[in-house]
Amino acid sequence: MTLVTALSAGESSTRLQAALAAGTQADPGLLETLMARCAVEPDFFVRDMLTWALTRLPAELTVPRLVAELGSAVPQARSQALHTLSKVGDDRAWPAITRSLLRDPDDEVARAAWRTAVALAPEGEQEGLAVELAAQLGRGDRNVKLSLSRALVALGEVVEPVLRRAQAGADPEVQAHARATETLLRDPEAGFDGAIEDAKRIFALSPQR
Repeated sequence: MTLVTALSAGESSTRLQAALAAGTQADPGLLETLMARCAVEPDFFVRDMLTWALTRLPAELTVPRLVAELGSAVPQARSQALHTLSKVGDDRAWPAITRSLLRDPDDEVARAAWRTAVALAPEGEQEGLAVELAAQLGRGDRNVKLSLSRALVALGEVVEPVLRRAQAGADPEVQAHARATETLLRDPEAGFDGAIEDAKRIFALSPQR
């Protein structure tokens, strides 16, 4: 069985070993095969190994190809390309992290975009990124909210005025999410679920604006 064939084998263990072998070989000729597999691979661990294999290739080859993949119509292709860009850590990809990706209707794509944007944002861009991310406070289920809070917290003190403005808004979900994020910013060890519930109780007991 060839390496290319093994990457699409029926057994996930076979695909995992093939992705490991691809990373070990670090053959630029496998770039397109690895990219194609990222878009369809159903197993999390195999996808992670595919990302590792891509990071082993020269950045001057992978970064432009990953950036091109951000325009794919397949959500998994976009999210995996974003995840891989965050691992490559090449800030040349920063301009490709657009508002449309940060607000992607697919939660997994948006979550990957938030993490990648925080990882790649050059000096001076953090405040604008904080404003853009805060515009989505209140979005999604618990995991989506936690991902957004972690991204905001990773930006540091620049998020404080943004979170205060969000808490002054009219939407109780946004208010609670912003306050919980502020709690995590001050105390990274605080539990997110408890912070959300505490925030909701505080706003429920607050006088109506």
